[in-house]
Amino acid sequence: MKVNGGAMGPLSEIPERARDIEAMGYDGLISAEVSHDPFFPLLLAAEHTERVGLSTAIAVAFARNPMTLANLAHDLNAYSKGRFTLGLGSQIKPHITRRLSMPWSKPAARMREFVLAMRAVFDCWYEGKPLDFSGEFYTHTLMTPMFTPTDIEHGPPRVAVAAVGPLMTEVAAEVADGLIAHAFTTDRYMREVTLPAVQRGLDRGGRARADFDIMCPAFVVSGVDDSSREGSRVAVRQQIAFYGSTPAYRPVLELHGWGALSEELLRLSKQGRWVEMGERIDDEVLETFAIVAEPGQIGDRLALRYGELIDTWLCTWELPDRDAQSDMVRSLNASG
Repeated sequence: MKVNGGAMGPLSEIPERARDIEAMGYDGLISAEVSHDPFFPLLLAAEHTERVGLSTAIAVAFARNPMTLANLAHDLNAYSKGRFTLGLGSQIKPHITRRLSMPWSKPAARMREFVLAMRAVFDCWYEGKPLDFSGEFYTHTLMTPMFTPTDIEHGPPRVAVAAVGPLMTEVAAEVADGLIAHAFTTDRYMREVTLPAVQRGLDRGGRARADFDIMCPAFVVSGVDDSSREGSRVAVRQQIAFYGSTPAYRPVLELHGWGALSEELLRLSKQGRWVEMGERIDDEVLETFAIVAEPGQIGDRLALRYGELIDTWLCTWELPDRDAQSDMVRSLNASG
């Protein structure tokens, strides 16, 4: 299992963080579009590392268009000498329409077309094909030499798509190079819903599973003493409750027979009762979604739960001891 570490936060901290991730043996480094831009950290990371892969997990596709993202992805991939993967996510309707003031419709179909449109742009830039893409949502039919990159020796960047539901998962497997599964994914949901959808998408695209990277983060509850363990437990309960209140993620809870919990969490969220939401996540739900273990056991528990299901763990949780963190990364690398 490959392991990618997180590099989010103020840009001033990114160079040191990126060097540290590479030194600890991580395979890659991820940034996310939350409270900061997802691309600037990776530009700094590319400058201050030599080996690790660099990827967004995720950048919001529907806040942009295929051409602007193709350009961003090209530049980061060329500058990092082929180490960049563009990880895209759809976000949910309220954020797209109310926070980002962009159109929302048919997210799976739109994402499929978005990736195919970028592929058409890449074919123009890297293979010299005429740009002639016309779809339901995007049209790109003009490209002149002034706007065509010439530093193409490292080829086009890889593209991954984030998904929870089966439709978006099928799209990822059909047209992208990888899937970014959500942390709000259990191993049972992965086996019974995600992987069958991946196979349907791969079959539709005439592609092999060996060429497709399944990436997934995981909630971790741990700590070096009672206080830190309890703090971790409370924080993860809150995270699970927040995601569980989102209607798009309800099928994960329903698979486990927790549909009523989803309804309750949604009701509480509309009332702003965030603390109470976390209190509704009992130990059974917590341990179904999260790895709950002593620090030295986390790597083994992750490998046991997800080793046969995913290719890359997106690790945003770290042990307090740097050497122990390096040991955990090495043990997961050796797990298959």
